[in-house]
Parts: sequence; structure tokens; C-alpha cells
Amino acid sequence: MPAKELLHEAGKLHRVSDSLELLAGQHAPIAEELSILSGNVRNSASLLEVLVALKLGPIPGLDSASN
Repeated sequence: MPAKELLHEAGKLHRVSDSLELLAGQHAPIAEELSILSGNVRNSASLLEVLVALKLGPIPGLDSASN
């Protein structure tokens, strides 16, 4: 089902965002830039989840926040 696949991709984007934020804490010279990128990736993931919900409808038994 395309919706599940898209939500899986959104979950991967959330994990990338988390990784970038972690790297920001470890690399002071580029911390601000990494934090900005992290926020942009997280926003993209959230928008993808909203798009799926609006266009494809909710998936029974699937909690997108847990991806």
C-alpha cells in the first residue's frame, strides 16, 4: 500500500533529522547550519505525513508518530 510506504519514508526522514541534530551538538563550527537542516528535514517529514493523511486517508492500526 502506497500510504504505508510513504509513512515509512517519513519515519526515515525523522531519523535523519534526529541524526543531524545530534551531529549539530558535536560540531560547534557548523552547529547552527546542521540544526537548520535538521528542522527542514523534520518539517518535510511532517508535511509528507499530512499529505498522506489528507490525500490517502488514515491507515487503520498504524500510528505514524511511531515510525
